[in-house]
Amino acid sequence: MAEEKININGLEINYKIAGQGPAILVLHGWGGSSDSWIEVQRILSKDYKVVVPDLPGFGRTPPPPQPWERKDYVDFVLSFLNDLEIESFFLVGHSFGGSISIMLSKRCPERIRRLILIDSAGIKPKPGLKTRIIFWIARIGNAVFSPRHLKRFRDTARNLLYIFLRNRDYVKANGIMKETIKNIFIEDLLPELSGINKETLIIWGGADRILPPKYGYIMKEKIKDSKLEILPKIGHSPHLEVPRKCSEIIMKFIKEDL
Repeated sequence: MAEEKININGLEINYKIAGQGPAILVLHGWGGSSDSWIEVQRILSKDYKVVVPDLPGFGRTPPPPQPWERKDYVDFVLSFLNDLEIESFFLVGHSFGGSISIMLSKRCPERIRRLILIDSAGIKPKPGLKTRIIFWIARIGNAVFSPRHLKRFRDTARNLLYIFLRNRDYVKANGIMKETIKNIFIEDLLPELSGINKETLIIWGGADRILPPKYGYIMKEKIKDSKLEILPKIGHSPHLEVPRKCSEIIMKFIKEDL
């Protein structure tokens, strides 16, 4: 397994590449990196060329120059693929990487052989009563902290709100990435799912508390040519919790196309 760097539009991108054969592109989740896919990459690379980039703002790749939206990450992935001269590939996306994969499959379906979504983000949850109350409080908070002498407390208050909402990704993010995650949260890809025309495998941890399995069932219903595999007692990251099992499921699905 080699660790390489490539310059994409002024950003020095770190990525791992291993193996020979048909290409598999893996897009990691928010807060992840190519490091979190080492074991799965090792297993898959026995029969395939597996490429795992550190997306901008993660791992050993610096953040983008300004806050990005999902479409900017899609543009980046296409530039990355073109620079590596990868024309046809199997696409694996986990969580945030899954949402990028959904958009990518709409942008260039002719290049994607099959799509694998693992505990994928992209469906914006409908706010429950507690969430609506909290955001009402947040509106009041913005007014309360608007005076100049109180503005320095606004970020702390906002972080406490996101902790209460269990959105620790926002709290951990800094600078540009904090604005980037805000951009991403407002997007809902539910209307895009019915337009995916690639054979799709959806893998979901049955005990995922970050993105509960109900979202996997929704994706299965909306994506026409798809199948869903629920992994009992597994959380949000099957590739870390059961890498061999995850790899076997992916390989079985890929081999149906070969």
